[in-house]
Amino acid sequence: MSKIFNVRLPNAATQGYSPEQFNQLVRSLEQVILQLNTTYSPIATEDKDSAYAWYGDGGGFMDTSGLTIPVSIGGTNTDAFGRLRVSEPYTLFDSQNRYAADNQFDVSTTGTGSTTFLSNEAAVKMEVTGAGVGSVTRQSYRSFPYQPGKGLLVLATFVMDSSTSANLTQQVGYYNASNGVFFKRTGSTLSFVLRTSTSGSPSDARFANQADWNGDKLNGTGASGLTLDLTKPQILWMDFEWLGVGSVRCGFIINGQYIVCHTFNTANVYGSSVYMTTATLPVRYEIVTTTSAVAASMKSICCTVISEGGFEQTSVDHVARRTTVLGTIGSTFLPVVSIRLASTALGAVVLPNRVQVLPTTNQNYEVALVKNPTLTAASWAAVPTDANVEYDVSATATTGGSIVQTDYVTASGSAGVSNTSLPSAYNFDLQLGASIAGVSDIYTVAIRTVSGATTGDAVGSLSFYDLTQ
Repeated sequence: MSKIFNVRLPNAATQGYSPEQFNQLVRSLEQVILQLNTTYSPIATEDKDSAYAWYGDGGGFMDTSGLTIPVSIGGTNTDAFGRLRVSEPYTLFDSQNRYAADNQFDVSTTGTGSTTFLSNEAAVKMEVTGAGVGSVTRQSYRSFPYQPGKGLLVLATFVMDSSTSANLTQQVGYYNASNGVFFKRTGSTLSFVLRTSTSGSPSDARFANQADWNGDKLNGTGASGLTLDLTKPQILWMDFEWLGVGSVRCGFIINGQYIVCHTFNTANVYGSSVYMTTATLPVRYEIVTTTSAVAASMKSICCTVISEGGFEQTSVDHVARRTTVLGTIGSTFLPVVSIRLASTALGAVVLPNRVQVLPTTNQNYEVALVKNPTLTAASWAAVPTDANVEYDVSATATTGGSIVQTDYVTASGSAGVSNTSLPSAYNFDLQLGASIAGVSDIYTVAIRTVSGATTGDAVGSLSFYDLTQ
């Protein structure tokens, strides 16, 4: 529309407009209406793209009716299955080193490798020296259950050494010796690695170096404009879509933003089988040297594993039980029944659920659930309903371990019943784990008398959930 040139309108008179002044006002308004009508463009012929661009650039306000404005929500605003992320994360595991190195991790060292708890930094320093080759591995005892159809989100924080020696490797991620995904630095080469044992032996053949990342390379050229500095604390994130196939997104959280660096895509595009044997895996940190000329350290800080969109409680109870009476129970704990992971299923997700003891002699008893005691003369056999778990009722003595729960039975014929899980949720803190060397946790139901000189007798059982059966 062209600019309107209009005559000066008359000033208001003290006694009202004269007829001449009123006519002058009408003529001025007619000129305005005429120019508006002659410069009007129908909506159908307007260049809405240009108009909207003008509006978006701050040119002014406009009528957006009739415009189609596409709105989409994607990227890291959605989980691994493309659903909008909402505030319903279900924590399967969390670790922090506030007052001591977190005992949920096993540590394996070789050669010059060692660890130091940094109390002021709430971190664990993993270190190798130049006196010889060495390695340090910190791996969670527990493997964390992946529930098909829900995204699994892993967050891990760390600081890596700045050494560019080709003989130094530093790794962190969600993996073990056989399967998983992790971030790796060897010398100055950064990469994401997808480890798989689908062939029967571990392979790291599927990887992407920084130059080949299909997202933001974090070298200053990506959409974020950022450059990754591993000598500064970093938040690694990965989320898994795993129904045997799917995608794994890998990246870092910087300035509060989830930055996708690389995505391993599988469905319809890669391979002829599952991309790794399982997504039920531990969190792991590693530093390794292959020559005595390298001295370096890496800090393991904090981590968590989260099921996005909740976690359904769908397992049935299995039971390990003593069917013969345990006699001569005195004031020292005796083992009633014990369970552990089978050596062929150390990644199984097994949680004790219910302790039940029935005394057959009138006496006062303390019943305890003990983690990792030392058993004398144990003889292990597979639980009849679950080959992933073994049980023992032959041990004659138990010492040590940590009592995680107690109950009391006060008279003959009464049953001691105690649940370790809530009706609406699993207690993952009690999950059986395994060491890096392949030694399973043990849970033992133990019993002793607490008053009187008379010995007691009892039978009992320990039920458990197996979320991987």
